[in-house]
Amino acid sequence: MSGDPHQLHERHLASAQQSLDAIARLQDHSSYRLAFADNEFLMQDELRHVRLQLEYLKPQLVLEQYNITATIVVFGSARFLSPEQAKTAVALAEQQCAENNTPDNQQALVRAKKQQANSKYYAAAQHFSALAARYSCCNPDCAMTIISGGGPGVMEAANRGAMDAGGESIGLNIVLPREQQPNPYITPQFCFQFHYFAIRKMHFLQRARALVAFPGGFGTLDELFETLTLIQTKKAERVPVILYDKAFWQKLINFDMLVEEGVISASDLELIQYADTPEQAWQLILDFYQLPG
Repeated sequence: MSGDPHQLHERHLASAQQSLDAIARLQDHSSYRLAFADNEFLMQDELRHVRLQLEYLKPQLVLEQYNITATIVVFGSARFLSPEQAKTAVALAEQQCAENNTPDNQQALVRAKKQQANSKYYAAAQHFSALAARYSCCNPDCAMTIISGGGPGVMEAANRGAMDAGGESIGLNIVLPREQQPNPYITPQFCFQFHYFAIRKMHFLQRARALVAFPGGFGTLDELFETLTLIQTKKAERVPVILYDKAFWQKLINFDMLVEEGVISASDLELIQYADTPEQAWQLILDFYQLPG
């Protein structure tokens, strides 16, 4: 006996809706997502090797696309201010002391004046990078692109100097607990972000033709000594490693003592050069590669 046509139609619609709902639930489930589009899947510990590979490949393919084969790495403190910023900070601290001469305000003024003194390193990094970028723009056959850590301080100065000279530059940012923002002077297509320090360091050194280390803290020292270790052990080719401001570096690190104690060879000191002006640092690179000035 046939049922009521209207009831049959309603049951058919209900059954169809149940099927659609079931399909929707399946499609919403994480197991249905494409593997490369499933962030929860990709962030598992078991997928770390995949993330490492992806983090290496993305900048690699972009830089290959733009034929970036030679770079100059500029390291240094993220905490140095530009001369303009430092001057403003001193003026503000002086004003606060004039209004309320408390010990805290006095200490703030001391710090501001130290920042103003150290702003010379920002200016020097900016000038050095402008020299390198200007040379590269005029000599494309031996061009070397400025590359920095992409953040503030000396990193910003390096990218800024390259932009001042009409050149391109690279910024390798890193995700940190206190989020690092890219500085505005990086060439947009060369502004990368990393999670893994190791992969970031690989990209610093893979195309490096020189490294210029301005005064800095733990991060600068880490990058400097990893570079020296790789060159010393011949894991990387010899390139100029230039320490800017000889007095600062010799006060910070007693390299001669390491030789005296026998923990490095006297010849290892030849891996390091010093410069006290941007022009001197740039000339050391020109001389190393026997390039015309």
